[in-house]
Amino acid sequence: MGISHRISRRDFCRVGAAAAATAALPLPAFAQAAARVVVIGGGFGGASCARALKQIDPKLQVTLVEQSRTFTACPFSNNVVAGLRSIEQQQFGYDKIAASGVTVVVQAATAVDATARTVGLADGTSLPYDRLVLSPGIDLRFDVLQGYDEAAAAKMPHAWKAGEQTLLLRKQLEAMDDGGLVVVAAPANPYRCPPGPYERACLIAYYLKTKKPRSKLLILDAKDTFSKQRLFQNAWKELYPGMVEWVSLSQGGKVNGVDAATNTLITDFGNHTAQVANVIPPQRAGRIAMIAGATDKTGWCAIDPVTFESKSAPNIHVIGDACLAGSMPKSAFTANSQAKVCAHAIAALLSGRSPAAPKLINTCYSLAAPDYGISIAGVYQPKNGLLADVEGAGGVSPLDVPRDFRAREAHYAQTWFATITAEVFG
Repeated sequence: MGISHRISRRDFCRVGAAAAATAALPLPAFAQAAARVVVIGGGFGGASCARALKQIDPKLQVTLVEQSRTFTACPFSNNVVAGLRSIEQQQFGYDKIAASGVTVVVQAATAVDATARTVGLADGTSLPYDRLVLSPGIDLRFDVLQGYDEAAAAKMPHAWKAGEQTLLLRKQLEAMDDGGLVVVAAPANPYRCPPGPYERACLIAYYLKTKKPRSKLLILDAKDTFSKQRLFQNAWKELYPGMVEWVSLSQGGKVNGVDAATNTLITDFGNHTAQVANVIPPQRAGRIAMIAGATDKTGWCAIDPVTFESKSAPNIHVIGDACLAGSMPKSAFTANSQAKVCAHAIAALLSGRSPAAPKLINTCYSLAAPDYGISIAGVYQPKNGLLADVEGAGGVSPLDVPRDFRAREAHYAQTWFATITAEVFG
């Protein structure tokens, strides 16, 4: 992720507070009739953006379109996989968002007419908009790994969309024999939550160490480097010696296909048969972004880094995992930060003003064990048409610290999750 130096937590918070204060400047009331903004996707990005729009100007007609009545959060879902947390603790509703003045439509968005500025819904009705925000998250690419389709995922779960797949992976771990092999297949960049596969490996290793200590875990990776790599590798040595093995791209770690019938993962250097196989496939922006004409040949959405407006679909903004945001990674914190900047940009555009260039922040916590946390943080600003790292800001957890430092970071992670979910859904 391009950040290797350290800053103090106080300094990082000061930068983040300054950015937030800039974004929170009050805006004048709109002179024209209330504009209509439709937001598709009720995750950390979409829900945050809808609420921010109403806070900026309560007269705005804001509609949040989300096909599920319950949002299941991906952050901390690896704890569910490891049996440390219930799936219910990951689930949130939209009642408080509706109470804030946002119209919540529980339906799938099936069409976008960018010329007429309408969103088609599954029941055949449509919603007009002046500005549209897409926050559809990801779709999994079942067309890349030979043999890995939705049917195979029922046997070799990805668990990269929290919910049923999360519970399936957990049940498979509980059912496996002590002494079995667990394989985690990690994709090439970009994908949702860059450190996620390695946190998952840690927490599965924690489960194995405490419940099935003769078992092993193998990570097959389509990359040679990954986020927080040295921190994770130190944690494997310290916490799970001899249990976790990582195979990089150059060592033959890239998975090219699977045989779901035998739970076998196929690489150029050989095949690996697992008792439990967690296959995380390549990804792209959620389908509605493609329907709206906002994706490019990469499958993701190129955006203006100041307004998050699509570079290929006018009056449509894309935030969260679906967009290409330069150096800014795909995370829940990122989606929340982008949502607020996007909301202020839309408000400015609707009132005929030019949005100010933003600074955005991201912090990502990972757990290597319930009481062992590590983190990475960054600050980003527009540069050369992308979001670039702000030099001298951001950093990662130090390598050599006492265990109580790691315990505090684990506590910070818990606090962050409670805070962001309360802000977005509470």
